[in-house]
Amino acid sequence: MPTSQTRRRKRDTGPPRVDGDEKATLLAFLDYLREAIANKAAGAPEPQIRTAGVRSGTNVLGLVKHLTYVERFYLLGEEVRDWGGTMRPDPMETIDSVTAAYREAITRSNEVIATYTDLGLPAPRTVRNQEPPSMRWLLVHLIEETGRHAGHADILREQIDHTTGR
Repeated sequence: MPTSQTRRRKRDTGPPRVDGDEKATLLAFLDYLREAIANKAAGAPEPQIRTAGVRSGTNVLGLVKHLTYVERFYLLGEEVRDWGGTMRPDPMETIDSVTAAYREAITRSNEVIATYTDLGLPAPRTVRNQEPPSMRWLLVHLIEETGRHAGHADILREQIDHTTGR
């Protein structure tokens, strides 16, 4: 069992308590998960943050970078030619630069979300040749995608330096 010297536990924040409408609730949960993933990168040591923690090559910094592309693709209409490449940080990318790009994509994405008064309306059209889903579907999908990768980042960060919590 890890000792207090080998285990660093951050204060674990619970999910948001939102009494607003559907959109406010969905956005609060999405923002909560976005913050959790960004916090997983904060203070992590180099080069471990970009080093694969599992056989697939997944690493914490790559997860943050990937979610940046997810936000840009679904809400900002930016094309992604190589989804696998979004999981691999470039050697010149830093924790700060990747996290800043993620936060900037979130800000821009939230500006798009704010324009929707009806979540049943089609979400921004992606570059795929498909009918766009509803904004409701897209917000739930982004919660699922971000939450899944936040869970991956939790495990990878604990493997790096025993840091746990959101």
